[in-house]
Amino acid sequence: MTSEELADAIIRAFVEGGEAFLEGTLAAALPAVWLLVLALHLARPYVLDTTRGLSLRLAADIWWILYLAIRDGLVALAFVMSFMYLFPDVLVAEALPIGGSLATAALFAVLLTKLVADADDDPRAFAIVSWLLGAGALLYVGPTLVGVQASALGLGDPWDRLAAALVTSTNPALAIALWWVSVAAISAMGVVAVWFNLRAPADLPHEVGS
Repeated sequence: MTSEELADAIIRAFVEGGEAFLEGTLAAALPAVWLLVLALHLARPYVLDTTRGLSLRLAADIWWILYLAIRDGLVALAFVMSFMYLFPDVLVAEALPIGGSLATAALFAVLLTKLVADADDDPRAFAIVSWLLGAGALLYVGPTLVGVQASALGLGDPWDRLAAALVTSTNPALAIALWWVSVAAISAMGVVAVWFNLRAPADLPHEVGS
């Protein structure tokens, strides 16, 4: 092996190792992010009660704006962290929860719902967001605990077979099938989001004299 080949091999090992470390870190952190997103969403009644109890209007506005920024910012962050589930080579190569791609689609659906409707004032939109977040958390946290984590325990059959079925690297056929469903759903929702943003300016009232 020449010095150039050795250098290329070392660089490739660092790159592949760094990529695997980043993907593993994101996959391990996402369950906590999912649960935090769900908890903040369900904490809305408590935040509203606290807001009504503040005597100073400015303090109430700041409290509410901070809550919205943290809650919706975490949803966007969770979607960005979950973007790796939209790459099929990552799904096949890494031991990831089988529902990760569907959970990513659920996050995008939450963002789309918040775009086209006011989920804080519209009870129907709030219910849709609640169901989407609950389903997404279940699709991600469930396979992570029962699949990815349980597969390392060696509990024996039938638990090992169940755990293997819930991990992308040991069940690539199902992982790719769910990936297709998720990509198709996200693509369709992306078209709706673009259409909504393109038509939104036309719905705004024109300025007087324009």
